[in-house]
This record gives sequence, structure tokens and C-alpha cells, in this order.
Amino acid sequence: MHVRPGTPADADVVARQFLALWPDGTLDEHRAEAEGILSGTPPSTLPLVVFVAEQDAKVVGIIEVGLRSHADGCDGRRPVGFVEGWYVDPEHRGNGVGGALMRAAEDWARSQGCREMGSDTWLDHEVSQRAHEALGFEVVDRCVHYRKALR
Repeated sequence: MHVRPGTPADADVVARQFLALWPDGTLDEHRAEAEGILSGTPPSTLPLVVFVAEQDAKVVGIIEVGLRSHADGCDGRRPVGFVEGWYVDPEHRGNGVGGALMRAAEDWARSQGCREMGSDTWLDHEVSQRAHEALGFEVVDRCVHYRKALR
């Protein structure tokens, strides 16, 4: 297994993994986002990159990591690396792919001057919570987000 920075040639497979991770979007929306990130023009003002894990010349996982000005539980005086998305194909889980992707994300964040990584997941996504905790993340908060349309 090999982890490397994603390139524009990875846009289709990254888009499919984005769709598996975030099924509320369409494949075309995810492809447009992936193309922007992989070409170096992310939809944000702060740096954002995607690393891919390959096994037998097939992408089996991705991690999207960026910089944020702050993250819950992290030192607000410094930028923080933030895991925006992390996905490993189900048949490749449990054999180190996720950990290798996270190490690449952490190395990138350190190269950007970060001393901490932040991440989040859904309250009911226990597999993701266990994966984070196995790699040294600690829970800093639990919350329910609300919204209300203003008329």
C-alpha cells in the first residue's frame, strides 16, 4: 500500500469516494470539488489537499485535510490541521490504510506549522469514532447543531 498526494488524474475516483462519504451531494458536485482541490484551486481561502492510498494500483482510500483558523478543543492562537473527510473502502478497513492516510495528513499539517489536528464525525458513526480514538484523537465536545430559516 502506498499513500501519495492526489493529482488531477484522480478526480473521478476521489469524487466516487467523496460520494460514498457524503451521499447527500451528487457525483457531479463531488467531481467539481475534487477537481478544484486536486488542481490546487480549492473552494476555500486556506490550503486544502487530498491524499490517496493505493493498493495494487487502485485507490482504496482518501483523506482530505486542510488548515483552519480554529477547531473545537484546539489552541485558538494557532492554525490547526483539520480532517475534512476520511474514507477507506470497506473491504480495506482494519489493515492500516486509514492510519497511513492519517499519518500523511499529520505530516502535511506539521509542514504547514500546525501543532494539532482536529476532526469531527457524526454522533451515530461509531466506526469513525473508534478509528479516530485508535489513532490518538480525544473527544473534546459533543453537540447537536440547529438551524432556522429567517423570513
